Amino acid sequence: MNRTPSPASPEIRAPFLGYGLGLRPTHYADFLAAPQPVDWLEIIAENYMIQGGKPLAMLDAIRADYPLAMHGVSMSLGSVQPLDADYLRRLKAFAERIEPAWISDHLCWTGVHGVNLHDLYPLPYTEEALKHVVGRIGQVQELLGRRLVIENVSSYLSYADSAMSEWEFLAAIAEQADCLLLLDVNNIYVSSVNHGFDPRAFIDHLPPGRIQQIHLAGHSNIGDFIIDTHDAPIIDPVFDLYAHACRRCGPVSTMIERDDKIPPLAELIAELDRVRQIAADALTSTRIAREAPCPA
Repeated sequence: MNRTPSPASPEIRAPFLGYGLGLRPTHYADFLAAPQPVDWLEIIAENYMIQGGKPLAMLDAIRADYPLAMHGVSMSLGSVQPLDADYLRRLKAFAERIEPAWISDHLCWTGVHGVNLHDLYPLPYTEEALKHVVGRIGQVQELLGRRLVIENVSSYLSYADSAMSEWEFLAAIAEQADCLLLLDVNNIYVSSVNHGFDPRAFIDHLPPGRIQQIHLAGHSNIGDFIIDTHDAPIIDPVFDLYAHACRRCGPVSTMIERDDKIPPLAELIAELDRVRQIAADALTSTRIAREAPCPA
């Protein structure tokens, strides 16, 4: 199957929030002590889907000053097990409480026989899997009463049965399920190194108007392949790929994930400042190119 790059789809994205960070307990005190030069925050939904306690109290205080997006890791949209109705009800109740700008989760499966394996496993890219995932996204969107935002995962294996590329699969899901996309640029880079594809082709084949959010992060290079670990600064090739995404998609709400070896907030803000500058330069170059007169 050889699908052409997706044309610009109708603009259905939520408003551009700017440049943000993943909220982690290490930085609660910083956000409560003084305003920070961070436009918005992403939270891991499962960390707060509880009754009371310190995490919720901290979140309630912080969200008064920063827009939030909810990011989940347990929906298991690619599983053949029934959707977890109790989890989805609790997710909806939590969303009604904190009023996030959007809710995201991953294009993956996370376990078998009711056992959560606590990892994000890729799918075979087949028409059967496509139909299955589109149906499940539809069920979730109907329950939540909003479009879901779907993230591409990093991968370390491929399936012999796959009949299309990952980007063709993801683009088809976005259009058929009428959902939005979370473009994880680091995951694209990780998978491109592990599987030997052109990461720019991945971005170029997605519908720009459906890309709601961008993730940036660091990873670990262990020689034969690289792993998405979120424990290091973003590297230059990932920044270069991000600039390409900005030129392709226009302004997209972007944030940095850091889940291990978390540095002081000031270091992450300095990295976020570089993200802002890269985006500004990319968007300016695109505008200048569009405004340039055509050669005679």
